[in-house]
Amino acid sequence: MIIVITPEQSVRNETEIINELFKEGLELLHVRKPMMEAEALRNYLKNIHSGYHEQMVLHSHYVLAQEFGISRLHFKESERQNIPDRFFKEYIVSTSVHSIDGFNKLDDRWEYAFISPVFPSISKKGYGKETKILESIRQRDNDQSGLIALGGINQQTIEKVLWKNVDGIALLGAIWESQEPIKMYKECRKNALL
Repeated sequence: MIIVITPEQSVRNETEIINELFKEGLELLHVRKPMMEAEALRNYLKNIHSGYHEQMVLHSHYVLAQEFGISRLHFKESERQNIPDRFFKEYIVSTSVHSIDGFNKLDDRWEYAFISPVFPSISKKGYGKETKILESIRQRDNDQSGLIALGGINQQTIEKVLWKNVDGIALLGAIWESQEPIKMYKECRKNALL
């Protein structure tokens, strides 16, 4: 599985690129816009073809999920303690972890979790420079939730990750820092299938 995460800051023609990524077979898009107010996010979502809303995951302004037919929500590690129980019944939920120990402690309510950074980040310069996450994945003993690798993954590094014990990868910087995001997505997808 390949997931794309939206950039925090808006990118030129962003929603047009997103619609094109979905046309190219993107499975899931994580809408992560921490600086965006609810009304701005509502307008953003309106620019994504409604046929793709079921394949989107909200990171904030969860009240918009019902309005747009979005059935997936994502919660940061720090938010996990405060999630209403009804969210687990009404939505498919995912989360983030920053260690394999954190991942191994998740229960079966979580469809998957991002583990990051597996490589130094592309979008956050200097973040993850000393990371050992990729090696630690060998210690995975949780099969109840999927494990999605995130951080520094691009068309060159994708194969190294998929040989590890992960269920998919998430792309952020590789797509949004590229001059040709659609082409980059296609290259990553092609290399993931090798």
